[in-house]
Amino acid sequence: MFETLLFVVAVAAGGVAAVTGFGIGSLLTPVLALVLETRVAVAAVSIPHFIGTGFRLWRLGVRPDRRVIWSFGLTSAAGGLAGALLQEWAANPALSIVFGALLAFTSASEWIGWSQRMQFSGAKAWVAGALSGMLGGLVGNQGGIRSAALLGFDMDRRTFVATATTIGLAVDAARMPLYFWQHGHELRGVVSWMAVATAGVIVGTVVGNRALGRIPERYFRRIVAIVLAVLGLWMIVRGLLGEGG
Repeated sequence: MFETLLFVVAVAAGGVAAVTGFGIGSLLTPVLALVLETRVAVAAVSIPHFIGTGFRLWRLGVRPDRRVIWSFGLTSAAGGLAGALLQEWAANPALSIVFGALLAFTSASEWIGWSQRMQFSGAKAWVAGALSGMLGGLVGNQGGIRSAALLGFDMDRRTFVATATTIGLAVDAARMPLYFWQHGHELRGVVSWMAVATAGVIVGTVVGNRALGRIPERYFRRIVAIVLAVLGLWMIVRGLLGEGG
């Protein structure tokens, strides 16, 4: 029964991520956390996340924005690794509330037009990458805050997803060795669950990639904003219930 639930959620996660550039960790981690300690669940999700992210980038067939990769992306990966290293000591429900509030604010900014005037370039891109990466690493949920920050760059929908996906791969490559070192023994016991999740993510990615091609450009940012709002509210509730980190 659990494997069925995991597969269904993984399909949904892959579909959402194919459209918005994030969502695999946000949806899969709570499911695995039902039966695993939260930090082990985060580590276990890194496998289907990495494979699904790589598959999504291949399916897109679009080049990411190199300007964003070499500024925002580099510092985001470094910040994500630093946040993951600090997570063991800094995990706190208050972080989830702050994280959720930032996502909700970003969503609201997109709807009222503030985000269009809040463009990142130069030093701002480096700082935004570092801060979003570290906060995401601390709460174990980097994709949402990364995409929220990427709304501050002028990119079409496919370039947006390709750029978010490429940065996600870099972050995964930086943090996965740490997860394996910390939780390798526990991960060996849940290989079958990781395989089920990976299969579901791949199926969802195929479906979501087709949907992305049908979304009008003018609606794409609004769709991302809606998903960010839902994730933000969930993180706030999670923090209020004392489950942050």
